[in-house]
Amino acid sequence: MKTVAFIGLGHMGLPMAANLVKAGFTVRGFDLSETCCTAAREAGIPVAADADEATDAAEVIITMLPKGEHVVSVYGDLARKVSAGTLLVDCSTVDMESALKAHELAAAAGCPSVDAPVSGGTGGAAAGTLTFMCGGETQAFSAAKPVLEAMGKKIVHCGKGGNGQAAKICNNMILGISMIAVSEAFVLGERLGLSHQALFDVASTSSGQCWSLTTYCPVPGPVPTSPANKDYQPGFAAALMLKDLKLSQAAANGTGASTPLGAAASALYENFVDEGGGARDFSAIVEMLRGGEA
Repeated sequence: MKTVAFIGLGHMGLPMAANLVKAGFTVRGFDLSETCCTAAREAGIPVAADADEATDAAEVIITMLPKGEHVVSVYGDLARKVSAGTLLVDCSTVDMESALKAHELAAAAGCPSVDAPVSGGTGGAAAGTLTFMCGGETQAFSAAKPVLEAMGKKIVHCGKGGNGQAAKICNNMILGISMIAVSEAFVLGERLGLSHQALFDVASTSSGQCWSLTTYCPVPGPVPTSPANKDYQPGFAAALMLKDLKLSQAAANGTGASTPLGAAASALYENFVDEGGGARDFSAIVEMLRGGEA
């Protein structure tokens, strides 16, 4: 099994790294947060003293970081230190410019690279059922796939470098828009006297069927595993949805694509986060649409 360095042991990175350990990989993790490092150790993940120690002699380096600027900074450091041929895999969700810059830095260091953002939230990370959307050369993708399979159920090669981020941005724009649509339908149904279960039973087997309804229903009851039944504790926080929607709008503006619903969804989630809903699950936006407080 390969030696893997895992940089970024937060809510997503920690369970992903833990699954690599379970799969038999030699893992060395690191995070700037001592709290995250402590949690990682408790989860059985070996934690290095610093990033240099984590990446020393690693065959694969995985990053899971909050922003594009962090990814570019780490890749800049790696480009000066790692051996040519080291596989670099970034699982963060970042802007297209940062993703392409990371590939550029990797190439300059003679390292194959893959941008591989994920879908599936913290539940998928813990269960090892994430979907990875991958951009990069075919050989780099082929090398990364066995490692990603230890953390996910579906690994998709989306094409050239940056295309993984492109797929993630487009997918999550669909998700943000559809969650608002489903939430609006339930709010309207309430005003019309429909029970949540009745609307769910109809829409889930009719043309209104979608993942936001059948898997992540924003009202309590119809889908027992949805965050709505746990006071909207986040599987995917509203602040992260807003981040992804803003990335979609930056990409749309940069390419001249018309995304009026994406723009509207971004504005609504910005209102929700501004009202204090950022730490709640993104499906809790139904409460703002209902007229309640975030």
